[in-house]
Formats: sequence, C-alpha cells, structure tokens
Amino acid sequence: MRVVERCDCVVIGAGIAGMSLAARLAEETAGRMKVVVLEAESAPGYHASGRSVAIAHYGLGDTLVRALTQASLAEFRGMVGPSGAPITHTIPALHIARADQGEAFADLVAVHKRFEADFELLQGEDIRKVAPALKVGPEAAHQAILDRGALKLDTDAMLARHLTQLRANGGELVSGARVTAIRTVGELYEVETTAGTYQSPRLVNAAGAWADEVARMAGVPPIGLEPRRRTVISFDAPDGEDVAHWPFIKTVGEGFYTLPEGRSRLLASSMDQTPSTPCDAAPEELDIAIAADRILNATTLEIRRVAHSWAGLRSFAPDERPVIGEAAGAPDFFWFAGQGGYGFQTAPALARIGASVVLGEEWPSDMAAAGVTPADLSPGRFGA
Repeated sequence: MRVVERCDCVVIGAGIAGMSLAARLAEETAGRMKVVVLEAESAPGYHASGRSVAIAHYGLGDTLVRALTQASLAEFRGMVGPSGAPITHTIPALHIARADQGEAFADLVAVHKRFEADFELLQGEDIRKVAPALKVGPEAAHQAILDRGALKLDTDAMLARHLTQLRANGGELVSGARVTAIRTVGELYEVETTAGTYQSPRLVNAAGAWADEVARMAGVPPIGLEPRRRTVISFDAPDGEDVAHWPFIKTVGEGFYTLPEGRSRLLASSMDQTPSTPCDAAPEELDIAIAADRILNATTLEIRRVAHSWAGLRSFAPDERPVIGEAAGAPDFFWFAGQGGYGFQTAPALARIGASVVLGEEWPSDMAAAGVTPADLSPGRFGA
C-alpha cells in the first residue's frame, strides 16, 4: 500500500535558497505550517551552496542585487549558528582595476557611495600596502576600492542554522529524496520521490540548476535558467607567511579573485562562467590552469602545486536577477530560483520576500523603500 505524507508546504531543494526560505516559513507560522524540504542528495548544500566561497560585498550584480545585499548585511551582523558563534567575520574587499578600466571603476565607486559602504580609494603603492603580493601598475592594479565592511560567510553554519530553525518549528528535511514525478490531485500537489510521496497545497521550486526540470515535471513552463560552472583552486601561501589577514581581492570585470583560506593557504578563481547542463560539477584541467595563470600574472605569488580544486554550478535567469513568485496558471506553485553567484549574500532578504509571497503577506517595507518590487522578481517577466 502506497503511503502518502501530507504537509502544508513542500520545498524542493536544500541549498541556501530552499533552506533559508523553509526556515523562515516555519518560523513565521510558529509551527502552524508543516514545511517539508526534499533534497535529492544525502545532505543540504551538496551542490552550489556547499561549494561557494561566500563573500558578501557590492561587487556583484546590478542595483537590485546590491539592494538585496545591503538589506541582508544588516541581518548577518547579529546572526549566530547553532553553536552560538557568529556566522560571519569581516574581511576587507579590495576591488582592483587597470588604467583602461576607468569607466567601470567609476561605476563601482558610485555603487559603494550609493549603498554607504565603508570604503576608501587607493592608487599605486598604497594598494601594495594592503595586498603586498599584487603587481601594481597601469596594466595591473592601477587603482582600487578597499571596502572594509565586506563579510566572509560561514556557509556550513548558515545551513545548520536554518535546519535547526526548521526543525524547531515542526519542519522536516528529507534527504535522498530525488523528485521523480509531480502531479496534481485535486487542489494538492503530489510529489513522488525516491524517499516517498508527499502531498501539499503549496509547492516551492528551489531546485537550483534543476529548477527548470522541476517546473516541467509539474507542467509549468520553464524560465530559461542557465547553470554556469565556476572553478576554485587552493594553493599554499608563501613559506612562513601568515595570510589570514589578507583581503579578498577581486578584479573589476574579467580576471580573478583570491582570498585567504586560514593562515597558510589561498583560494583563487578565474571567475569562469561556463554554461553547463545540471550536473554534479567537476573542475576541468583548462579552468584550473587559467585560474593559476591569472594569479601568476597579476601577483608575485608562486603556485608550486594546486592542493585542491572544485567546481559548482551557479544558476542564472536570462536577466541575471532572482526569480520569486507564483507561476502563471499554476496556483500555489512558487518559483524561488536564479540566485546566481549571490545566493548566500542575499539569503536573508530573499527569504523574507519569499515568505511574504508564499504566505500572501504584505511586501516587506524595507524592500519597497529600497525600490525592490514584486515585478522585479516575478516569473511573469519571462511569461512563466
């Protein structure tokens, strides 16, 4: 006999998107709404979320994404994980530009002013005082923005915090629950998975790179999400050098980023965005080589060997903005996808927005004040 579990809301996907929204829904309804998160893998955050470097700064996205970042930064500063330790620590973010990138650099300066970031402008040797390994000059680090308020996010602690909140309010995470079919039974969505069958009047599609596939299963038109692979490498810091205090360094435009991983190792990426099908992404030799080459060309660092490398998929809607809202013609089927490379740094704001949409509540007042509207995020902008 087939056993069907009933709940009030099913969330498909246990990355930072699905977990932050599920925890928010369970908390806001104080357990009156049973929220079940279905995750195909053995643990939350297995794919993109578990492979994110997760620095919160203003160097990503458009004005809307930056407004979501600003709203989230305020929440991050008082947030702690299940152990009681803060989930963030401050890391200076150094945005560097060549001499021929003056217009793009000026635009980024204007962004930091608009969002009242704690920053200063640097040139020449002043850049090297902050980042001694950088090559300085017109074709290298000619000018820079030093943002003192950027945050390094503890991704594991964030996911654990949301899971704790979810369970404390009667919610449930079901791992190893790969979705195999979605159908409607009266006014309910019936989701069949490898771990059982679940019925709910509300269905949230937070499946990341697989969100379009989930939509097709439910008979909902896809929005045209594009998963893009990003590769990160890890290598030893210079002998005897404690790099824990080094900044997060990112080029304006195409180039690279690098940051410390503890006291004796550095991470780097060429910020590749290779289109991919939804998959368990793995690094390719060419991407590893490009990342290493860009670090060698822009710095005085040596990379004797790549100690570790990995890749993850970041999923983008056609306009590279998040997609949050009810699907056209599919009542109570909600999109919560397209967080791109800024899912962690916008998670608090997006979770509040998502909860207001799913629960039919008033749009968050701070988002309205920041000029973020439901239409900006709605799947209706793609006809979905």
